[in-house]
Amino acid sequence: MNRVLIIGATSAIAEATARLWATEGAQLYLLARDQERLAAIADDLAVRGATAVQTAPFDATAFGTHEAAIAHAHAQLGAIDIVLVAHGTLGDQRACESSFELAHRELNNNAVSVISVLTHLANRLAAQKHGTIAVISSVAGDRGRQSNYIYGAAKGAVSIFLQGLRQRLSKANVHVLTIKPGFVDTPMTRHFKKGLLWVGPDVIAKHIHASIIKGRSEIYAPPFWRLIMFIITNIPTKIFNKLSL
Repeated sequence: MNRVLIIGATSAIAEATARLWATEGAQLYLLARDQERLAAIADDLAVRGATAVQTAPFDATAFGTHEAAIAHAHAQLGAIDIVLVAHGTLGDQRACESSFELAHRELNNNAVSVISVLTHLANRLAAQKHGTIAVISSVAGDRGRQSNYIYGAAKGAVSIFLQGLRQRLSKANVHVLTIKPGFVDTPMTRHFKKGLLWVGPDVIAKHIHASIIKGRSEIYAPPFWRLIMFIITNIPTKIFNKLSL
């Protein structure tokens, strides 16, 4: 039975992944800001077969509360076998270009807060000498593009941080997985026009679940995004600057 901590448990991808663990009888501890939504998710997971589901409030940008929240989750679970870090926001790029205050908020939501929780999680899992830390980053972090470079900068920082964390924690038998989804049809992207490259959160959840079992270090979800991003990251700058991406 896995003991699973999910940070940002009300996100569509996190919820879909939690359902897979619930069917396996996992013990789940869910952290998120929206307590009403969190309670509904917890009830659903219990019906689906979770051995136990506990919830607690969590504000990603209240950095001073992170250590205590993670310590309490660890104490309630007894140990953490898997943690999924799934919180984040998708801000307005144009608005961020005009306001550093907004840009700073997005960087806090998507990078600084993630690094904060990972710092506390890493120390706890290193001490227990086992476990998996899975973190949702994004293909947007592979190369800065004019359409979303604030979000991309945050996700790029997270991906680089995870590379170093992975190397460090490998000595403590702790596995670190970087998840890089492409276009995912969720409430956060409801205003976007959808096309052939879009998938639902259930698809991403299956990739996350399988990759943790296989001990993968980094995945693109779905996998075809690896080729897409290889092409995008290798376009010469002079050509790239003429494109509208």
